[in-house]
Amino acid sequence: MLNKQVTALLNDQINKELYSAYLYLDMSNYYSEESLNGFENWFYVQTQEERDHAMLFRTYLLNNGEKVTLEAVAKPNITFTDFKMPLTAALEHEREVTASINNIYAAAYEAKDFRTMQFLDWFVKEQGEEEKSTEDLVKRFELFGNDAKGLYMLDAELGARVYAAPSLVL
Repeated sequence: MLNKQVTALLNDQINKELYSAYLYLDMSNYYSEESLNGFENWFYVQTQEERDHAMLFRTYLLNNGEKVTLEAVAKPNITFTDFKMPLTAALEHEREVTASINNIYAAAYEAKDFRTMQFLDWFVKEQGEEEKSTEDLVKRFELFGNDAKGLYMLDAELGARVYAAPSLVL
């Protein structure tokens, strides 16, 4: 059995990951409506990744004999007014997710829950990659997004992104 506080935080993280998927789906929809299909694709792949992250937390809890408690997923409440806004919102959101993962890790450390710490190691690394790729996308948009040809090329590049399921072994 896992520590009760750690279990509660892991359950809460499932909801946060599902919200992330919902938020990125909203961003994907925005770009679809604006006919930026590459940006739409990039955020749709993010949607799939976040959904899978929620399932990894679910599986970890179940594999450790813990009850999974699902809560309502909040509706994204952002109205996008320009092409850059979803990108900066995504970066801010990834930083919030990183803080949440770090908070769970700290609780697991406090409880000497080494199994959960080992499980979270993958997410710590993943969040570093998520923040870097999103930050790079913001920077690239700032460099090229105000030029129609640059925006077109960036959109085409983002359209080539392909989803790959996480390789974390539970």
